[in-house]
Amino acid sequence: MSTSTIIVIAVIVVVIVWAISVYNGLVSMRQRVNEAFADVDVQLRQRHDLVPNLVETVKGYAAHERGTLDEVVKARNAAVTAQGPAQQAAAENMLSGALRQLFALSEAYPDLKANANFQQLQAQLTDLENKIAASRRFFNNTVQEYNTGIQRFPAALFAGAMGFSQKDFFDLGTDRQAELQAPQVKF
Repeated sequence: MSTSTIIVIAVIVVVIVWAISVYNGLVSMRQRVNEAFADVDVQLRQRHDLVPNLVETVKGYAAHERGTLDEVVKARNAAVTAQGPAQQAAAENMLSGALRQLFALSEAYPDLKANANFQQLQAQLTDLENKIAASRRFFNNTVQEYNTGIQRFPAALFAGAMGFSQKDFFDLGTDRQAELQAPQVKF
């Protein structure tokens, strides 16, 4: 073998090793993009699944507390307007029962106050929205790295032929203003 043949073979081997390296790098970046999107999807599913459950839980507590308070107010009004001993006794018994429910409620759930529950729901929603925003940022960063990788020379020469195509960013598009506002929960 001549020196020029060895040099040509060495150049071919270097080019093949380099092409394999570039290809494997692009595959790794594509996998990171897919993984980042899966993370966003997990957060979104968590929001879809948890927010209604949290809302219903808080609604349940608030409705229970509201119902108990409504019963106390109703029993008190009945006791105030009761005429005669029989009506007063019945109304006071009803008020005592409503108050026992209120005391039992506060003893069984000392932290059960509608305002605290709403604050907790708001904090959980904020935390979930922050996680989603972080997942979106990570996804967009990996998409940016991947898109840059397939557009850089010399990978750009064969990236399209090898099945590497541009990925889209997680853009909020026309709903951007709605997404930038804090979530509102209505009861």
